[in-house]
Amino acid sequence: MEYLALVYGDPEAWDAMSESDRATAYEGYMAVARDAEAAGALVDAAELESTAAATSVRVRGGEAVVTDGPYAEVKEALGGYYLFSCDTLEEAIRWAAKIPAAWHGGAIEIRPVHVDEEAAA
Repeated sequence: MEYLALVYGDPEAWDAMSESDRATAYEGYMAVARDAEAAGALVDAAELESTAAATSVRVRGGEAVVTDGPYAEVKEALGGYYLFSCDTLEEAIRWAAKIPAAWHGGAIEIRPVHVDEEAAA
């Protein structure tokens, strides 16, 4: 089963970090990817651009309404993701717990990827 691990963190805290601290954090993120890949658990991973680069699209009255910025104003923003292939949720949790944001004030949201059994057949 695939699990999407959404990485949330405080962009202001990230911006306030020294270059050295950011380099150390990046190494931690890359280490998770390397270890998960070596274990056959990594499907994909990516860092997202900042929320300043976000565009939100809503359809209202049949018309697309496009606004600059994220969907919602929040302290923690979605900064990236890992897509893990794991046998159990517990295994996905173990991988998520290794992601630096989880132990630096952020959070990792894990969601199973929906599989449409009828379409897969």
